[in-house]
Amino acid sequence: MKKMRIVAVIPIRTDSQRVKDKNLRPFADTTLLDYKIRTLLEVGELDNIIVNTNSDDLVARINKQYAGRKVRAQRREDYYASSECSGSEFFQHLGQVTDTDIFVYAPCTSPFIKATTISQCIQLFLQEQGRECDCVSTVSSIKEFLWLDGKAINYDPQHAPNSQDLPDIMALNFGCTVTGRESLIANRNIIGKKPKFIIDSDIEAIDIDTPLDFYIAEQLYIKLNLEHKGLLD
Repeated sequence: MKKMRIVAVIPIRTDSQRVKDKNLRPFADTTLLDYKIRTLLEVGELDNIIVNTNSDDLVARINKQYAGRKVRAQRREDYYASSECSGSEFFQHLGQVTDTDIFVYAPCTSPFIKATTISQCIQLFLQEQGRECDCVSTVSSIKEFLWLDGKAINYDPQHAPNSQDLPDIMALNFGCTVTGRESLIANRNIIGKKPKFIIDSDIEAIDIDTPLDFYIAEQLYIKLNLEHKGLLD
């Protein structure tokens, strides 16, 4: 049987709106992009790691810096890096331009997801593919009192439960998503019609979306590094 080709894609848009160039600006002693590549290089199941970007300079830098390794950069057409492009168009395009059988979506904005968790997602997908599963994605369990349009949506305010008794609602955190390339193109989304979810830790689930998120994640990264080096009690 032919070995399934497994490729991780790191999407990089250089004109990010809320945190300017968040993936490339200094993040303690590294950048979010370089930190993500370092993590993915520890994932043994991956055949290649592709940085998909609209920056010619970044394409040149990555292809020079990682020459001879399983990392390369791919130039994204400008439309697919613009605000005119919908999320569905973007995901379908990623599937169309990525030469792989199994697609691993690995954004920089989830810096703390572990290589072991990514491997766990890949292994579960390989085990379940073709049965009742067309994607595996990391999620966070939400235990909050949620309202929409003036109405509670996950509890009865007149019979309010304790927070631990609220229903288990899963929120996609996009730390890692594994799907088949054909499913990605057909569904126009990394989340398919028969997903399986892996709940990751609170730290792994951290997603950088605002300047405050970036600051908090950077301070946590510094603390974790100091602890790893034995410089903190």
